[in-house]
Amino acid sequence: MRSKLIYWLTYAGMWLLAFLPFKVLYFLSDVMYVILRYVIRYRLRVVRTNLRNSFPEKNRGELAEIERKFYHYICDYMLEEVKLMHLSFDELCRRMEYINKSEFLEMMDKYGGIVLLIPHYANFEWIIGMGSVMRHDDIPVQVYKPLHNPYIDEMFKIIRSRFGGCNVPKHSTARELIKLRHGGKRLAIGLITDQSPNRLDAHYWTTFLNQDTVFMDGAERIAKLMNFPVFYCELVKEKRGYCKVSFDLVVEKPNETADGEITELFVRRLEQTIRREPEYWFWSHKRWKLKREDTVQHG
Repeated sequence: MRSKLIYWLTYAGMWLLAFLPFKVLYFLSDVMYVILRYVIRYRLRVVRTNLRNSFPEKNRGELAEIERKFYHYICDYMLEEVKLMHLSFDELCRRMEYINKSEFLEMMDKYGGIVLLIPHYANFEWIIGMGSVMRHDDIPVQVYKPLHNPYIDEMFKIIRSRFGGCNVPKHSTARELIKLRHGGKRLAIGLITDQSPNRLDAHYWTTFLNQDTVFMDGAERIAKLMNFPVFYCELVKEKRGYCKVSFDLVVEKPNETADGEITELFVRRLEQTIRREPEYWFWSHKRWKLKREDTVQHG
């Protein structure tokens, strides 16, 4: 009962907040920045540790500047996510520019679908508008990890499916994808691929941002199962409320790659993206909480 009440109160608050114009939302974001960074000090120790370990070559002033910009970004991100509740499709397409569309569509036609590797970077949630560059009957699929609170989980599913996206829970991904393909649907399967996995999903270890890091290889396994080309979503935040995304082909024939090769290619692209403008990645995540000796090794 308590969880349900929290859901309705949260949903109502977000629903009302989403009616505000962007100018007002960004004013609120500036206020949130002060509270989050200086009053609550939201995961400040985690952010500073992650930045220091990732960029040992940067001095204290450079790290402080990235930290400042990151907290501004994360406040904008949270309110931009809320805004999706009422943002029109036309407005979203005006603010989110999709490039490299021809190769994307060509591979959709040729193979019946593609896999998109998406990082927690810039306006990544706005990729749900990619239906604007797809054909009418094509389906953008979002593979997600269900939240512990079922009511909050349902709220985010509603937001993320507003523009025709299909939400597929992680535990039933293969079954649902095969069912859609048997129905003759062409699929663009989007996966957030830079999350910290649990111990059972800790399959692929590599060096990332100067640290021993584990990645999930679920996207690679899905690509090989479906035999879909793999694209990397290169996001570039132009200014507040405006972003560009290009779909860059990583591998056309995944079944011709070695185990771990696609995951490694993603890691290297992600590292390039972060080093370009580090403030737009989720530094507040406890990305390096798992250690190699604590996990079950696979392969």
